[in-house]
Amino acid sequence: MKRVATFAFYAIGALAIAYLALYAYATFSGKPIIPGDPIHIFRKPDAPSYS
Repeated sequence: MKRVATFAFYAIGALAIAYLALYAYATFSGKPIIPGDPIHIFRKPDAPSYS
């Protein structure tokens, strides 16, 4: 039981760090996040559109 609690503690900590990293990226990237807009993080502006 102690091992499960330790694993859960580390998993929650990893999720919290990932959330903070995502928040920092969204804050410092300069682009506002608008709900419903598609996310274009790594797309090149001159890439062809296949859709």
